[in-house]
Amino acid sequence: MDIHYACTSCGKCCHGHHISLTLGEAMQWIRDTNDRLIVLVEAFLDNGLGISELQRDHAQRRSVRMRCGDTHAYVAIIFAVYNPAVCPFLTEDKRCGIYDRRPLVCRIYPFEINPHIQLQREFKDCPSEAWDGSGPAVYRNGRFVNDELMRLIEQSRQADRDEIGAKAEVCRRLGIDVAAVKGDGFATYLPDPQTMLAAMEDVANGSPATEPGPQNWGLHTARPEIRDRLVALKASVATALPVNGTFIAL
Repeated sequence: MDIHYACTSCGKCCHGHHISLTLGEAMQWIRDTNDRLIVLVEAFLDNGLGISELQRDHAQRRSVRMRCGDTHAYVAIIFAVYNPAVCPFLTEDKRCGIYDRRPLVCRIYPFEINPHIQLQREFKDCPSEAWDGSGPAVYRNGRFVNDELMRLIEQSRQADRDEIGAKAEVCRRLGIDVAAVKGDGFATYLPDPQTMLAAMEDVANGSPATEPGPQNWGLHTARPEIRDRLVALKASVATALPVNGTFIAL
């Protein structure tokens, strides 16, 4: 079955979304807006707690392995636009004010970056006419057939892999060292924008690599049964998140 798609410029996807950013995009966003970015952190343990075997390879490649008590956790970090309302760059005529340099994920939407998530049109903001068959074919039998879209998706995946060490170092400088157990929710933080920008610029201008060992990460969960398993595995369990942090359950 072919899926055809053509953007209708309705602007709905520019409302109420936390837009994930590459490191360079995150720095540019703060320079342009001085808005806070949200930092979302999740992790799974060395023994696989928090991840299915099917998804482990993809998740591990975009994570950094860090000490967590007497074990190790694979920590994934997302820097994103904190956008509970409307994107500041959406114009009155529902156009993107930074279209030529819009974030990578905006270029990819409404398609999925995670290879283990299937496209489900009913969960997308796009109106039905975007999928009515008048646009070019992008999806066939569960696979992308649009070369430019595939290039952008791979670029996004590669940025996740390449930049995770730098993001972990930024978190270390911001005092962020607690993650949610993957599949249970996200540990979320709203650092001061200029403090975060300074940390990102320092890391980008120096060595971004973070070695396992210097920082001990804690894991947070709202579910007692998961907490008990973490304790049994001698993982570091955090009962609270650092300053400016909160927990979003899935």
